[in-house]
Amino acid sequence: MAASTTAGSMPATPAADTMDPRKLIAFFAMVVGMFMSILDIQIVSASLAEIQAGLSAGTDEIGWVQTSYLIAEVIMIPLSGTLARIISTRYLFAFSAAGFTAASALCATATNIDQMIVYRAIQGFIGGGMIPSVFAAAFTIFPPSKRSIVSPIIGLIATLAPTIGPTVGGYLSDAFSWHWLFLVNIIPGIIVTIVAWNFIDFDKPEFSLFKKFDWWGLVSMGVFLGALEYVLEEGNSNDWFNDRNIVLGAIASAIGCVVFFYRAFKVDFPVVDLRAFSNRNFAVGSLFSFVMGIGLYGLTYIYPLYLGRIRGYDSLMIGETMFVSGLAMFLTAPIAGKLSAKMDLRLMMVLGFASFAAGTWIMTGVTTDWDFYELLIPQILRGFGLMMCMVPINNIALGTMSPARIRGASGLFNLTRNLGGAVGLAVINTVLTNRQDVHYQRIREGLDWGNPMALDQMKSMTSNYDAYGMDGAAIAIKQMVGLVTKQAMVMSFSDIFVILTGLFVAMLLGIVLIDKPAPPQGGGGGGGGH
Repeated sequence: MAASTTAGSMPATPAADTMDPRKLIAFFAMVVGMFMSILDIQIVSASLAEIQAGLSAGTDEIGWVQTSYLIAEVIMIPLSGTLARIISTRYLFAFSAAGFTAASALCATATNIDQMIVYRAIQGFIGGGMIPSVFAAAFTIFPPSKRSIVSPIIGLIATLAPTIGPTVGGYLSDAFSWHWLFLVNIIPGIIVTIVAWNFIDFDKPEFSLFKKFDWWGLVSMGVFLGALEYVLEEGNSNDWFNDRNIVLGAIASAIGCVVFFYRAFKVDFPVVDLRAFSNRNFAVGSLFSFVMGIGLYGLTYIYPLYLGRIRGYDSLMIGETMFVSGLAMFLTAPIAGKLSAKMDLRLMMVLGFASFAAGTWIMTGVTTDWDFYELLIPQILRGFGLMMCMVPINNIALGTMSPARIRGASGLFNLTRNLGGAVGLAVINTVLTNRQDVHYQRIREGLDWGNPMALDQMKSMTSNYDAYGMDGAAIAIKQMVGLVTKQAMVMSFSDIFVILTGLFVAMLLGIVLIDKPAPPQGGGGGGGGH
């Protein structure tokens, strides 16, 4: 294998079927770095209450611990491909790992909410550079015949990290303190930085491109994606366009979007190369990645929400329940890898989306009594479906890209998954709020004084409290309101699962848009660009 593979060339000899140990070490270090960056989203979300108490933050402020990270990360992810071309993958990844580690240490030392928000933004922006680099490296340094090994690894990490985030976060905050949500990154971060600096040599820097860097494109992309992320994250809690800041954010995002797309097609060296979407498989694969982002982040959000609000679980108990999906993914990864080398990737996606749809369909029957065992099969189906989808989607979207475009395409591909998660969470929160109100009103209309069952329940509850010398009637009414609210909430959860089931069934139909992928085995299959 040639020692100095550049951005525009790939080893073309069959000898590439042998895996260079140095590249393997570098790749696994990059995988660990990507795992930390993705994990840090969900590991913190499970313990926001502990962070809020520790920093004496208000309820309207604590959400920015997540929002600042996500806004910064979503800007860096598409930018990383251009930066990798200019300074090389080695410099980008090593600096990203070092900066992410330093920012993690700063987060652990934060003494107020303002410091935490700033440190989290730095952590998200710098850490975002590690995610696309791993996808690009997997499809650049390894031959097509090895994709059945490396693709399941990156697919597993990309899906496992957010899934087990609540488990890890709940354990750390319960056993130690919220500071360890960030301190846990330091030692692995130092190791990843050292290994990345010494072992990554996939490409060479092109510093001359810095003179052509499109600064206006960067600013417009930052405004477009940052404001869009803000609108999606904060929209539901701020009553969407009835809030002045949401309106301003939407206007800023629209203006930034127009300028960004104009610059992307006008300048010689755009900040993001959108021409990757001219590849049909990449365009359709990115659409599927967007939908997988909805499924991945949406279900990682809605399961803990149900367990916390309806079942009264704490963060550790939620994490232990959610661990089933992570275990299912881990066990499915090698199966998905072997199948990807022998099976039509489109058929694998059919199995994955069907499994996903089956899991969400079972959840449409959710009640207030569902517990670990009722959630067991849906979570197994979810974990199996995620891995069966992610591996072929990665291969279909990135496997046919030319080496010159793979880094920029990788950033766009990962951006679609993150945006899918953001859009999915915004829609889920909005539907939950609206449908809960609808169900509450409908149930309330049936609980009038002419309903004998409601009257019997009221009398029973009233007499129980009266026996203890309490104001039984008032307490019974409050309890009835609580029961109705809880039931309305569960019914709104069921509505969400119906919508998700329909979405994944629709994706089954969308698979016909994909061109038949080239065979994954062999010297030239799947490696060329269109």
